[in-house]
Amino acid sequence: MNRTEYYNYIDEKLHILAHRITTGGKLNMLSLHAHSENFYLHFFNLLYGYNLKNLNKYFQNVEAIDLVDNINKIVIQISSTNTKQKIESALKKEIIKKYLNYRFKFISIAKDASDLKKNTFNNPHSISFNPSEDIYDIKSILKKILSDEIDKQKTIYQFIKTELGGEIDIVKLDSNLATIINILSKEDWDKTDIYIDINSFEIERKISFNDLDSARDIIEDYRVHHGKVDAKYSEFDKAGHNKSISVLATVKKEYLRIENSKNADEKFFSVIDAIKNKVLESSNYVSIPIDELELCIDILVVDAFIRCKIFENPKGYNYAAS
Repeated sequence: MNRTEYYNYIDEKLHILAHRITTGGKLNMLSLHAHSENFYLHFFNLLYGYNLKNLNKYFQNVEAIDLVDNINKIVIQISSTNTKQKIESALKKEIIKKYLNYRFKFISIAKDASDLKKNTFNNPHSISFNPSEDIYDIKSILKKILSDEIDKQKTIYQFIKTELGGEIDIVKLDSNLATIINILSKEDWDKTDIYIDINSFEIERKISFNDLDSARDIIEDYRVHHGKVDAKYSEFDKAGHNKSISVLATVKKEYLRIENSKNADEKFFSVIDAIKNKVLESSNYVSIPIDELELCIDILVVDAFIRCKIFENPKGYNYAAS
């Protein structure tokens, strides 16, 4: 497993855990949250060398604090809600008074917390808390893991594999994406016999609105294939209810994962690279020449751009020609 595969494995597993918790429903929410507490307890003990204990094991339904390390003087709240109000609600609880010589930390298990780290917080009991250092999310955790020695990374990998399951089931996660790529690879893209009239002016307006420069040529070259992709999506959906939605959702998810600091062109090409990696790692992918694979992915991402799945739309954007 190379560095990219390792990163993707850990990232995927942590997001799957977060997804289970945020979509588990009210009846299952408490057990799922308890599972996340125990997972992060052992995970952070391993990753940071803490000696965390689950406070709820000794006191049921303790507000504001989930984990406590009495040796390193740390208290931690774990939450799928990462808002300023959530943290301030914890900081003002009476139980905090018992841990004033401890450091408060917050783990956002479901969402990026980059913006949250920049906030200032009302901290009425003045417990030690530095948002930029003491708020964790999946991205910051991955950064820490990748900075560790290889032996420690192997230990973390084995722990996550044991706790959250074996290798990523790429067949289940990405079968639709790989399948549509396999379908598209059989097309003769030199022909444009399937044609849907699209508003070139609107697409050009969206390109300019998002400051896409280097990506402009790819979008302009491959937008003519929108009709063929649309037809293939229709065929694809006959095999199952709205399977094309999962493909477009995968493209959008990869787009949203790309760091906001990247410029527009870098972001566009990073989406293409991310989709290519997901397809290549899929057990459901039938190997094709790399140039054909890249062509299909370019066309698929351009189509997602036209369909409003990635990048911002200018006001009144409508790619369908009138």
